[in-house]
Amino acid sequence: MASMRDIKRRRSSIQGTQQITKAMKLVSTVKLQRARANAERTKDYFTCMYDTVNSILRRVGHIEHRYLTPGKSPKKAVIVITSNRGLAGGYNSNVVKLVTRNAEWNKDDVVVYTVGNKGREAFARYGYEVRACNNDIVESPVYADAMKLSEELLKSFAAGEVGEIYLAYTAFKNTVSHVPTLLKLLPVERNDAPREVSDKAEAIMNFEPEETEALELIIPKYMSSLIYGALTESVASENGARMQAMDSATSNAEEMIEDLTLKYNRARQGTITQELTEIIAGAEALG
Repeated sequence: MASMRDIKRRRSSIQGTQQITKAMKLVSTVKLQRARANAERTKDYFTCMYDTVNSILRRVGHIEHRYLTPGKSPKKAVIVITSNRGLAGGYNSNVVKLVTRNAEWNKDDVVVYTVGNKGREAFARYGYEVRACNNDIVESPVYADAMKLSEELLKSFAAGEVGEIYLAYTAFKNTVSHVPTLLKLLPVERNDAPREVSDKAEAIMNFEPEETEALELIIPKYMSSLIYGALTESVASENGARMQAMDSATSNAEEMIEDLTLKYNRARQGTITQELTEIIAGAEALG
């Protein structure tokens, strides 16, 4: 049985950890409120952008366009959005598994563009080609960052370096529900909806001079929009996952402290009983 001193030290250590997890939970809660408001505020625009491209594709039918046809290269570029820090439950590992456990993909044909240091570390460990790492973007994403990343990937697609472009991120449903999502960006397909979209959405426009030119202009914006939307949802999901993880850690610490307190009291009572027994025995011996 552990001594009173050992129990007291362990209890003090857990209490210190509990204070840290409480503080991290509070910080994550504040960050979640801001990130959630940002994701909800921008969601309508990006959903509308998706609706518009889909309605264009429904109107024009099957046409030849470089953004609608897979490239000749077998390479697949995957943008993977993770966090720079851990202690967020399965947030990082779940989105990494979307890529590493995809049975249809050959690891040698996958090129990874990571957003977040945890993703870079994971894919480097698994032996994937990490072509670029954007750690700063995920801290405070802005549309310009998404546009820059989109332009880089579009150049690679146009040059024939990659034949398909995917996006792996964590969709934010609510505070406790975060869904790892793999979305195909290019070539554009009508059925790859990143979120629930109304079937009634239609593009109320005529194309002039050509549908292909309209697609040439709008698809890069569409791609930038989906990347930025994924960034905002991922940030909200990260803080939600970290808040949950820290809440669970705090609750577990509380249970451990209660258990150690009970053990400490039992050990203390045992020591007192032993001392009383020794005093009584000594008194009887003297008498």
